[in-house]
Amino acid sequence: MFAKLIIDIANSNVDRLFTYRIPEELDVRAGHRVLVPFGRGNRPKEAFVIDVCEEYDTGFEVKSIVRTMEPYTALLPDQIELAKWIARAYHCTLCDALRLMLPAELRGGGVKQKTVRTLAIAEGVSPEEAEAAMLKKDGTPRAPKQYEVFRLLKTSGVPMTVSDIMAYVPGSAGAISALIKKGFVTEQGYVTFRSPFRGEPGRDLPPELTEAQSAAVEAISKGEKGQVFLLHGVTGSGKTEVYLNAISRAIEGGGSAIVLVPEISLTPQTTDRFRRRFGEIVAVMHSRLSAGERYDEWRRIRLGKARVVIGARSAVFAPTEGLKLIIIDEEHEPSYRSESRPEYSADEVAIRRVRLTGAKLVLGSATPQLVSYLRAKQGAYRLLELPERINGIPMPEVEIVDMRTEFMAGNNSLFSKKLADALKSCVSSGEQAILFLNRRGYSYHGECRACGFVFTCPHCEVSMTYHKFNGTLRCHYCGYSTCVPQVCPSCGSRFIKFSGIGTQQVEEQLQKLIPGVRSLRMDTDTTGGKTSHRDILDAFSHREADVLIGTQMVAKGLDIPGVTLVGVVFADSSLFHSDYRSSERTFQLLTQVAGRAGRALKDGEIKRGHVIVQTNAPGHRAVTLSAKHDYKTFFGLEINDRLHTLFPPFAVFARALFECRDEAAAARLAERFAAEAESAVRGALAAEGAGDELIFVSHGPAPIRRREDLYRYAVVLKLARTKHTSAAITALRRAADGFNAEGFRGVDVNPGDML
Repeated sequence: MFAKLIIDIANSNVDRLFTYRIPEELDVRAGHRVLVPFGRGNRPKEAFVIDVCEEYDTGFEVKSIVRTMEPYTALLPDQIELAKWIARAYHCTLCDALRLMLPAELRGGGVKQKTVRTLAIAEGVSPEEAEAAMLKKDGTPRAPKQYEVFRLLKTSGVPMTVSDIMAYVPGSAGAISALIKKGFVTEQGYVTFRSPFRGEPGRDLPPELTEAQSAAVEAISKGEKGQVFLLHGVTGSGKTEVYLNAISRAIEGGGSAIVLVPEISLTPQTTDRFRRRFGEIVAVMHSRLSAGERYDEWRRIRLGKARVVIGARSAVFAPTEGLKLIIIDEEHEPSYRSESRPEYSADEVAIRRVRLTGAKLVLGSATPQLVSYLRAKQGAYRLLELPERINGIPMPEVEIVDMRTEFMAGNNSLFSKKLADALKSCVSSGEQAILFLNRRGYSYHGECRACGFVFTCPHCEVSMTYHKFNGTLRCHYCGYSTCVPQVCPSCGSRFIKFSGIGTQQVEEQLQKLIPGVRSLRMDTDTTGGKTSHRDILDAFSHREADVLIGTQMVAKGLDIPGVTLVGVVFADSSLFHSDYRSSERTFQLLTQVAGRAGRALKDGEIKRGHVIVQTNAPGHRAVTLSAKHDYKTFFGLEINDRLHTLFPPFAVFARALFECRDEAAAARLAERFAAEAESAVRGALAAEGAGDELIFVSHGPAPIRRREDLYRYAVVLKLARTKHTSAAITALRRAADGFNAEGFRGVDVNPGDML
């Protein structure tokens, strides 16, 4: 028997199948990870078995596999096929794609299984005789601690963990060692799983579904294999309850499910709710777990002990056998697209996986991506709608405040009069508020008023953000930080000014507005710890704070019953970016954060939520239509503009990125690739009999020209989307495959971020 395998080396030079002999004593199947001798020195390397065959004529001696890395296959058949597709679709090596399927801790033996020490009475030892031998003639124990431990084991009748024994008999470590040495007890052990969960959440009963929820659950349950559903429900309409019921039916049918959430901050709240419904079969996967927790959660899933997986983007690769359902909550979120190679999109991967497994995919959002809603309208996805909030709770009242008018009236504060008054009233009434600002730090732009010098990162061509709490300037791209200088490094002046606002400044101004107000801040600066997200949200949920101040983390999916007021401090921060999606993303963000208000009954009565949006562009449709919760009108206007200006989904952007320490080298590579790419694409279109569908090809510095000491140049192609687009993209990828140059970062189609 022979195995065809991929060596675990992410290098294009070895990105091919190698053949190894399977020793008779080894059980090796497709999906196993194995150790093999590789290269001239026959150094041991880990590898992924892709296929097994009975005969193979190589014409030369074939090396043998040394051993398997696990007693079970680490990869499922659908994961292997998914990895092959990812390698093709995202222009990466098959090794890169296979690594996505596994926790990094599994590779290289970075983490081991956790073994718990247990003690039992030794085989062949008579408990009565041993106990008698421990007593003096007067019946008192010779060694009281030893006697107490032995009696405990005898009474229990089953092995006990050392930690439990020491809890019952404090200070018994020496006694345990003595009993083992005497042969009265024997030390055993068993493999256990490290748990990322805190305590037991209890169990709850499913509430009665609304008519719209029931219809959605029925449609999903009766859907065809591989079908994609778009669940469009307003904020607070009970989408999660639809997910829970659909998963319950999948489990009853012997299947499993994966649920993706866009933010790590949402996983504690989500996992608690799912564990209350499904108990111990829930697993969680995200980057804030410890190495051991991540490894053990993966093992629980792979061994079938967990059948409901909840996690961030990478959980789409979870090794779930019998997969029946994948759910992507808040499917519009950009965080579902990876920023590192391979730059995959979770929704695209999920669509491919349900086709491979026969599962179903549910995309849920109050503000779906325009392309998702268009596909639903065209019939590619099945549209399910939840148009109203549950329990008759009304949508929040949204007020738009023109900050230009506030400024002209003499108000230089971060808070308009309306928001300031609303905050005071909210806090005095014992209710809670959320303040949203999409910028962390204190100020995001520092300059010298005397000479105009701007404090920029020495490694990236971006301005640094001022963090007042520790007196530093920090780059939010590479992490570089430095103390704020007392004088301008250019002219020596002391006239240094910081402009712009961040979450730290909002917190400071809130304390001045309402002295003694209890506030919490939730941004990247305050959530660096493993349990930071949970700690902050638990404290706020338990009313240990009146106001939660945060960035996008507070805008997504949070369900805090006590919140009746939401203030958007500066709505324009995402509106005027040089990205064709800025209007769409602003609408989504404002609608989502507004939805955090007034989601529950207060004292048995309906308390309508109140949202105040501060902006310098009060007439922009992203602002006015989000205030009306009018997604359909926004979709109609925005998609019509995209059609007339030929932007996605009616066109395709492709970007090739080059990063070099030498700027001239990056520029030369971009210029050369632009010519080759244009030639390849035009050739493919001509072969298809297509017209002039290549709208433009450009090359030059990326919007962020230098990042982490690397100069960045980009080639951007724009094509009209037609039946010939696939052939053009294939030709472009082939050109990229043949373009071997150091600093070439590959081609990304419709990148999530053009910066």
